Parts: sequence; structure tokens; C-alpha cells
Amino acid sequence: MTSWRRHACKGIPQTAALGLTLALVSGPVAALDDLDFDTPGMSENLRSQIKAYSALAAAEGEDRVSGQDILAAALSDYGILTETLYDAGYYGGVISITLDGREASGIPLLETPDTVGTVRVEVRQGPQFTFGRADIAPLAPETTLPGGFASGETAAASVVGDAADASIEAWRQVGHAKAEIAQESVTADHRDSTLDVAMGVAPGPRLTFGALQNVNDSSVRSAARRRIAGIPTGEVFDPDEVDDAVRRLTETGAFSTVTLREAETPNADGSLDMLLSVSDAKPRRLGFGAEVSSLEGLSLETYWLHRNALGGAEQFRIDAEVSDISGETDQIDASLTARLEVPAAVAVWDPDTTAYFQLALSSENEPTYLSNSIELSTGVSRRFSDELSGSLGIGLRYSEVDDDLGYRDFLLFTLPTTLTWDKRDNDLDPKSGWYIDTDLTPFVNLTGAGDGARLYSDMRGYYGFGADKGTVLAGRLQLGSVLASPLEDTQPEYLFYSGGAGSVRGQPYQSLTVDLGDGDETGGRSFLGLSGELRQDIGESFQVVAFADAGFIGADSAPGSDGNWHSGAGLGLRYKTGIGPLRVDVAGPTSGDTGNGVQLYIGIGQAF
Repeated sequence: MTSWRRHACKGIPQTAALGLTLALVSGPVAALDDLDFDTPGMSENLRSQIKAYSALAAAEGEDRVSGQDILAAALSDYGILTETLYDAGYYGGVISITLDGREASGIPLLETPDTVGTVRVEVRQGPQFTFGRADIAPLAPETTLPGGFASGETAAASVVGDAADASIEAWRQVGHAKAEIAQESVTADHRDSTLDVAMGVAPGPRLTFGALQNVNDSSVRSAARRRIAGIPTGEVFDPDEVDDAVRRLTETGAFSTVTLREAETPNADGSLDMLLSVSDAKPRRLGFGAEVSSLEGLSLETYWLHRNALGGAEQFRIDAEVSDISGETDQIDASLTARLEVPAAVAVWDPDTTAYFQLALSSENEPTYLSNSIELSTGVSRRFSDELSGSLGIGLRYSEVDDDLGYRDFLLFTLPTTLTWDKRDNDLDPKSGWYIDTDLTPFVNLTGAGDGARLYSDMRGYYGFGADKGTVLAGRLQLGSVLASPLEDTQPEYLFYSGGAGSVRGQPYQSLTVDLGDGDETGGRSFLGLSGELRQDIGESFQVVAFADAGFIGADSAPGSDGNWHSGAGLGLRYKTGIGPLRVDVAGPTSGDTGNGVQLYIGIGQAF
């Protein structure tokens, strides 16, 4: 009968630790002729694990085959392979590793061979143990132990550790931050191949959050760090609150690393202080992007970001974009936006709420209108969960417009509202999940008629299948509507158009409009866009895509009979990079009378 403690199975024998130092000794390098694993009666799954975790197999794969390297790896493998057997429930295994016929553990360190030709690893697993006794107490309410931690189940060593971790975490979830395993007894009975486990938990007192202490200097003010972290001082300790605090601090972008740990001992009043240490990120960042279309021309965009602009982890960002360079029109579009975000600006309400202030200037030279505008807005954005976020603001927008209805100016009071629900597995190259982004902007024209609201929703879904989800079906539905405001009283920037990379590939940019008669045209009050893609990975770096798009523009607020459709289809190629796929799409029209010929689109990221 053998007794051992749970943490003992995590270690490596002293001979292995000594052997590792041999890898630092220089010496001649020679080829390893043969590395053989002999695992009689072992399942293919366990044999694969033995070879995958083996230090000898890793050394051979990396061409580290000097005598010193091989001996060091062999001595490590005694511990590594023993632990692998324990994790599969085998506690009576026998491991023999010979180097040219000599047992590696018996080779004196001062007699390390210069070369090794043949290595034989023999692993006899012995009987698989099951749990005889599997007890852990006391347990917190609603503790969920691993299903395998029960009498008669395979006695995998990892299950013992998982059971201990689960019991401690359950106590921490109800405020016992210092819960720990106080007693443990793990006994392997080789006579009947059973493992008896008994662990005692010391929950410790139920604690509340104490003060947040900043333990190092930062360019972000101490008060701002506390406000952003949002630790609820005085409330019962909750590890999820600690995780949220780290996430909030990290998402500001002001810090390259964030560490939040508990004080070693609670305070006399039953509170537990939290210790925060951070490393500041570089304060400034510059970025750029580009996209090319055969009809829309070249679009260039850049941004400049200043983190911690005012000492409170604020982000100040300036975005500039120039588009339609050498495109179908003779004039380019340009925009400039400055935005300041203040994290946890209303921390009394919720530290996940960020205030923003924005100034936007734009000059739009579109196929059916020319517009120069300026907009001031402010508001708050809130993160409700990992997937759900939203914003609410107020704005004042002034624009001067020249279109087929004449020269006009608009002064709008707006209430921009957004809601985003993102369940994608990867926002740069999704293979499963879905995404919904909805914008609702009620507006009041302060200089005349045309009060109403603009609604736009973008819905996307992804379904991957096959090996590593190498085949992906992607679909997109876009809905747009201008409510209440008559067509002729709505500023054209709020109307809808179809055609181009963002709606219907293969059709010219904003080519589908509402015909006013006598050659005049304008945007529509309703929009419906449909897109589908079949994406197929080719190797690790490439992907081919077949796609089809369709768009509808109508004069009424809801899509119906009063409008027109057009569509396009094509093929694309993606080259996967660290910043998203490099995209090339070639498309042509399949219905409608708004365009002809082949269109080319080049950009970064999937089309949707």
C-alpha cells in the first residue's frame, strides 16, 4: 500500500532536475539513429499522450541530439511519463529508459556519453485504478464537483486536483476568499487497484471587499484607477468582481499589464484589501487602412490615438478618411472625427459606463448629392456583458446639401442610440456565432419640416463545419428605414442607397436610388440588403469565397412594392494575416439595370 499527497504527482524527480542542467553543457552533436517507444497493452490514446509529452520526442523533433541533450531529456521523462500515467489512473506503472543499452537513471552525471545512437523507452502501465473513497468536505452550497470524482470512477490524478479546485472556488463564490485545502489523504491500494481520497476544506471567514491599494506608480491617477476598477468596497467578496475590475482596467488601453491580487491577511473588521499593480502602455499610437474598388476608387484612413490624455485613462482619438480617390466621380469624400472617451465617468451608476464627447466634420461628394456637415455629440456607452453593449447620446448636426431637390441646409437635434450584440467566435474571421448591430436616431429639424427617426440594423450569422470548421456559411441581413419624415424633407445623408462593397458587390456604388422623374433621383426611405457567402479554407493561409448580394431601395418607410431590386455575385480570395484576412473580391451584376461589367474590391477583413 502506497500513500502520497496530491501535490506530489505534480513534481519531477531530483534526477530529472539535475539532468536538465546538462543541456547547458556544450558538446559534440551527433545524429540519433533510433528512438523507440515500447508500450505493451496500452491504448492508442494513452500511447499518443506518452509520445506527445515526452521530452525525448521533443528533443528529437528539435534536433537536440547530443549526448548531453538526450540524457537530460531522458531523466526528465521519468517524471513526465509517470505523471502522464497518473493522469490516466495508472499508479503501478514501470518506466525504463535505456541509452545504448544503459538505464538512463544509472548513468553517472560525470560519465555523460558524447553521443547516443539508440534510445528505448519502455512503459508498462500496470492496472488502471478506480476511486474507492472520494470525499471532500465541507462543501459550499451549489458546489459542482467533477463527475469523475466518485467511487468506482477512473482515478485520474487530475480529477483529484479539479475536485479540490472546484470546492475552493465554490467557497470563494460565496465570499470565503481564503478557503483552502487544510487536510488531504490520498492512498493507493495496489492489492485491489483503488485510490482512496479524503480532503478537508477550511472555508475561513466570509469577507467583504476592503480598500483598493495602488502598489506602484502610474501616469494614471490613483483615484482614476480605483474608479475604473469599480471594486465594491463593503460588499461581500466575489471573485467575478475581481475579474471584472481587471477587465475594465485593461480595456482602457492605458495599461500594458494589470495585476489585481488579494491581501495576504484580512483586516480586523472582516474586510479584505485588494492590491493593484499596473504597467503603463505607450501613450500614443498611429494606425492606417486602405481599400480599393474599381468604381469607388481608393479609400485611405488613418487614426492617431492618445491614451491617458488627461491623466484619468481617457482615450483621445482622431480619425481621418479620404475616399473615392480616382473613382467614378471627379470629387473625393473626406471626413475628420475627434473623440474623447472617459472611462467610468459615472462610476456611481456603473463603472462599466463610459462618457464620450465627439466632433465630426465631413464633406461627401456622392453620386446623387453633395454635402458638407459638422456634428457635435455627447453621451454614454455601457457594456452590459461580454457580448452586449449600447450607447445613448444627444447631438447637434448642421449640414449644407446640394442635390436634385435643390440647395438646402438642415439643423438637426438628434438622439443617437445604438445596441450591439456580438456572439461571434472571432470578430476578424468568424466561423460560428452571430452579430446584431442596431442604430436608432430620432431627429428634430430645428429649421423646418422633416422630424422623424432613422433606423438601421445589420444582422450576421456564421456556421462552420468540417475539419477545424474549414467550411463556413455566412449570411447577412441589412434593414433600414426613415420613419415619419417625408422623402423630400429628409437630408440625403439619412436616406439609403444600394450598390458597392458595403451592400451589393458587382453593382456601382450607390447606384440604386429612388427615381423622382425628369432625370432626378435621391435616396430611399427604406433599404433591404441580403448577402450570402460560402468560405472554404485552402491550407492554413488561404481561403476562397463564393458570394451573392442583393439590395432593395424604396420610397416608403417599409420595403414593399414601391421600389427596385438589384443584385450581384462573384468570387473572392482571402490571405490570412495577423490583423485579419487580406481580401480580394471580383463581382458582376446578376439583375437590375444599374450597372454592367466586372468590379474589383481589395481590402482587409472579411466583407462582413
